[in-house]
Amino acid sequence: MSEADRGAARVRELSHFIDGRRVAGKSGHFADVYDPAEGRVSARLPVASADEVAAAVASAQAAFPAWSETAPLARARLMFRFKELLDQHSDELAELITRDHGKLFSDAKGEVVRGIEIVEFACGIPTLLKTEFTDQISGGIDSWNLRQPLGVAAGVTPFNFPMVVPCWMFVMAAACGNTFVLKPSERTPSASIRLAELFIEAGFPNGVFNVVHGSKPVVDALIAHPDVVAMSVVASTPVAEYIYREFAARGKRVQALGSAKNHLVVMPDANLDRAVDALINSAYGSAGERCMATSVAVAVGDVGDELVERLVPRVRSLRIGGGMEADLDMGPLISTAHRDKVIGYIEAGIAAGAKLIVDGRGHVVVGREEGFFLAGSLFDDVTPEMRIYREEIFGPVLSVVRVPDLASAIALVNAHELGNCVSLFTSDGGTARTFSRQIHIGMVGINIPSPVPPAWHSFGGWKRSLFGDHHAYGEEAVRFYTHYKSVMQRWPGKAA
Repeated sequence: MSEADRGAARVRELSHFIDGRRVAGKSGHFADVYDPAEGRVSARLPVASADEVAAAVASAQAAFPAWSETAPLARARLMFRFKELLDQHSDELAELITRDHGKLFSDAKGEVVRGIEIVEFACGIPTLLKTEFTDQISGGIDSWNLRQPLGVAAGVTPFNFPMVVPCWMFVMAAACGNTFVLKPSERTPSASIRLAELFIEAGFPNGVFNVVHGSKPVVDALIAHPDVVAMSVVASTPVAEYIYREFAARGKRVQALGSAKNHLVVMPDANLDRAVDALINSAYGSAGERCMATSVAVAVGDVGDELVERLVPRVRSLRIGGGMEADLDMGPLISTAHRDKVIGYIEAGIAAGAKLIVDGRGHVVVGREEGFFLAGSLFDDVTPEMRIYREEIFGPVLSVVRVPDLASAIALVNAHELGNCVSLFTSDGGTARTFSRQIHIGMVGINIPSPVPPAWHSFGGWKRSLFGDHHAYGEEAVRFYTHYKSVMQRWPGKAA
């Protein structure tokens, strides 16, 4: 068998997941899923037609009446079983993520853990759905509140976290009594299909969780469907804003998380060893393809020269290769098109006058010459007018911006249109308190890079990093996936 034949034999046939089972695509249209480390097609993905989207929604709509009336404790018990299955299959799920995405297996295992944490949080849904009761607000009248499910919800998720972001959505939606249709990224679909299978194996009814594949036409079909009453999305800001606008215009509930341009501010009194470690891990981990990745280091006062001096050898020595290999720092990017886009940003930075200290272009991994690899790049003397500062690059590129003092650093961060997360490294508690109170950003870390909250808190940015009123997961998810109802009751007549 030739190498081409062996490659063709390894191409997996993927499917939709509708009404409790895998469903082969009927539209006749397919998309290629690549192994980024090999640069080859690894799977063939069906693209849903409008009829297939409608079938998934119909399955969810049919399941909703019985599921919404299922006791929260019964839902929680199924979540416990689902969590047990995720624990048993954690390595399998992590490998699916690495094969589709390219991120290191260790990173993928960490993502699986964070997804399981959300399921663990959802196991407490009986308590999370408790509300308030007031006895005898007036003569013979009691008052209380209910949290009731919405109906069929939908989710649109990105390529970079193919397990944890779907879990933000379908796990919490189902725990609250809703049914769900997920449209995962067509670049990293495998984990979602396996999650749906394990969901059914845990005992959840058919139709509570469905998965359909495709791109914008599938999203538009979900937006337009009259039975889809809520939608959650994580995407770039233009896509998130589009979905928010179209869905909200129909009077429906929507939360849309958009792009990020995350800063890490380094004060002169910071522990530089820890700051440099944080920047390397946050900026270059997962090849920078994280919404929580640090892409701007803000050097305050005279700390800039030493900070850059320490960063340069660390960036140059990053160990790069296939995600299933051990002892690496970074895997490939998701696609050749995205790699070309990141290279375009590097070239734009050079043209704008930024100083490219470490150039990651042209990196080749021996034995994986067709893979979508790019080494780490480091810019100094970046200014706020430059495109590499204004826009989310979503790749292994770190820019250093220099400012004279804390006030200037706060003003710089607050002036950016994106407000996802920010970190400050300092040894002074007063500085940290001032920063955390004055910064206009949704998630803040003090001596912590990439401050991802745990599942029982909320996740989300400000400004053009979030469209809608609700952050993701935590109690915010319970609020988003339920209607709040006030009930007053009186029973006239003689007391017994």
